[in-house]
Amino acid sequence: MNKRELLLEIGLEEMPARFVTESMNQLGQKVEAFLSEQNIAHGDIQLFSTPRRLAVIVKDVAEAQPDMEEEAKGPAKKIALSEDGEWSKAAIGFTRGQGMSVEDIYFKEIKGVEYAHVNKFVKGKPAKELLPELREVITSLHFGKNMRWADNDLRYIRPIKWMIALFGQEVIPFSITNVSTSNHTMGHRFLGEQVEITDANAYVQRLEEQYVIADPEKRKSMIREQLIAIEKDQSWVIPVDEALLEEVNNLVEFPTALYGSFNEEFLELPEEVLITSMKEHQRYFPVKSPEGTLLPYFVTVRNGNSSALEKVAHGNEKVLRARLADADFFYKEDQKTAIDTFLNKLEAIVYHEKIGTLAEKVARIRKIAASLAELTGAESDTKNKADRAAQICKFDLVTQMVYEFPELQGIMGEKYALQKGEDEEVARAINEHYQPRHAEDDTPATFTGALVSLADKLDTIVSCFAVDIIPTGSQDPYALRRQAAGIVHILADKKWNVSLEEVIEAAVAIVKEDQIGDKEAHAVLEELMAFFKLRMKHNLQEQEVRYDMIDAVLEGRIGVVPVLFEKAAVLMAHKEAANFKEAVEALSRVLNIAKKAEGTGEVDPSLFANDEEQALYEATVRVQEAWKTAESVEEKYQLLTNLQPLIENYFEHTMVMAQEENIKANRLYQMQTLASLITDFADFNAVLVK
Repeated sequence: MNKRELLLEIGLEEMPARFVTESMNQLGQKVEAFLSEQNIAHGDIQLFSTPRRLAVIVKDVAEAQPDMEEEAKGPAKKIALSEDGEWSKAAIGFTRGQGMSVEDIYFKEIKGVEYAHVNKFVKGKPAKELLPELREVITSLHFGKNMRWADNDLRYIRPIKWMIALFGQEVIPFSITNVSTSNHTMGHRFLGEQVEITDANAYVQRLEEQYVIADPEKRKSMIREQLIAIEKDQSWVIPVDEALLEEVNNLVEFPTALYGSFNEEFLELPEEVLITSMKEHQRYFPVKSPEGTLLPYFVTVRNGNSSALEKVAHGNEKVLRARLADADFFYKEDQKTAIDTFLNKLEAIVYHEKIGTLAEKVARIRKIAASLAELTGAESDTKNKADRAAQICKFDLVTQMVYEFPELQGIMGEKYALQKGEDEEVARAINEHYQPRHAEDDTPATFTGALVSLADKLDTIVSCFAVDIIPTGSQDPYALRRQAAGIVHILADKKWNVSLEEVIEAAVAIVKEDQIGDKEAHAVLEELMAFFKLRMKHNLQEQEVRYDMIDAVLEGRIGVVPVLFEKAAVLMAHKEAANFKEAVEALSRVLNIAKKAEGTGEVDPSLFANDEEQALYEATVRVQEAWKTAESVEEKYQLLTNLQPLIENYFEHTMVMAQEENIKANRLYQMQTLASLITDFADFNAVLVK
């Protein structure tokens, strides 16, 4: 069968850089899904993108769907044939609907009943008749932000300006928003012109002739090579932030790297201010010496060729100079203001209308931090530092610098606090209390920073839940899931012997003291624990813990976070052990029998009727004592699994549900006692064994 290449290109006004790569991948996935649904065979798929286009080339696309034979099922034999052997209307209608006749019917038995069937030949449709439906693929793309233009109904990331849809050399005809497909594309906005594409294989080369590098990986490699060349030529080090490189790559169609400079006096500003000004606001790469010192230079990437680079550099220098002059002014003005003055300003800033002001939030953070300090056994000096850090942790939000550069919250707080004579650990905690800022970020290094970070995150989550701001689906405007994950990571890293339940209960009590929300404390707590269990489950899934073992360790209380993680790790480590199945079954049997107990009571050894009862009882007492001093989760696991033969012997010789009520109750109490130890580790009923 003959094959052709398929080229689909959507030409647009410049897209926001952050959406380009995702949109390109989405287009490729949807085109591939479309071809599969239409049963059109194809080869490799190549993806292309620039700020002005999304494109896909599909190799070796079949000319038509394959011809197929299909078996169609009709009515039951007793319906298809009358008593005198004549074909019924149902049979005739069935065959007519399949394009066949009653002579083609044969009968096939299905579950003891014979049904009429026909084999029909279905000729594959030509691909060019189906490919115009690619219009729906294009219109189905979804983006983070959409717009509407002119009087068109279509909401899209940016206005569509042109479209290529080529099957071999043949244009696939369709239109979207008065734009019809053709074999013409546009080159670089300033350096190129309209160009005809007669063959998909010539697409990349023809665009390069018009100063468009359509392959984003090639474009990125060009930028890297140009940065390396500047590094070697100038004896610089240009730290490459991959996120910035990705953004810059999606801002240009033909990249040319160049460098400029700024006044050395600006180096007196904190390095973070300079780098933020360059990276976040101007998309520049900062420059450092081989020793790691920031230099008064920057590297930028132009969307164009190397013509008049000096003028381009001068223009960028002028823009950056204005940015840095503003930053320098803000920095010096902030230094004139006392921390208490900034704190007073927090009283006028509403954090949320149902939750209160930033000043009220800070007051709660102090109380929660103090409560956490008690729970974690912090020393007096640490308590004092945590209180001061909590008191001033938000003051930099009302500084001019952070107002202009929100990315510097916490960072500027630490620097200003040090300048104003605060304790070094207190100042550091101001920065650390935002950590972890994202999934790959570190947790706070200091005890003080960890306490304040937990307090802040707990206050945010608990307050939001109290007023029914609860994440649903993709909606999480206050990033509560991320903050909950941060709490889990901090507790796991610090290995404090405090349960998650205690931590959350302390925060709920303080939030309810402020009369936030109408819900009762117990209702808020119940919702929060369900929420945190989902976060814990997600964390364990990332650790590749098996789903049934996740359910086992999360069945009851969460308890001490690092201990729970260790329980899951121990179960995973032993899942292939020779006695794992037998141990799980024995422990599960105890749990199941213990559920039948009515009430609780003490075990009375005088009621034992056999040695097996006595042996299990004595072993349970020994395990209870050893449990209190066990130094690891692994040791507790061994204590439980070592009971396996005793449990098996017990059940082999003992009928728990005896006819005598006192003996039955005593045996159930014994099962309860052992079950409480088992469930303290995990719900072994949830563990799947083969």
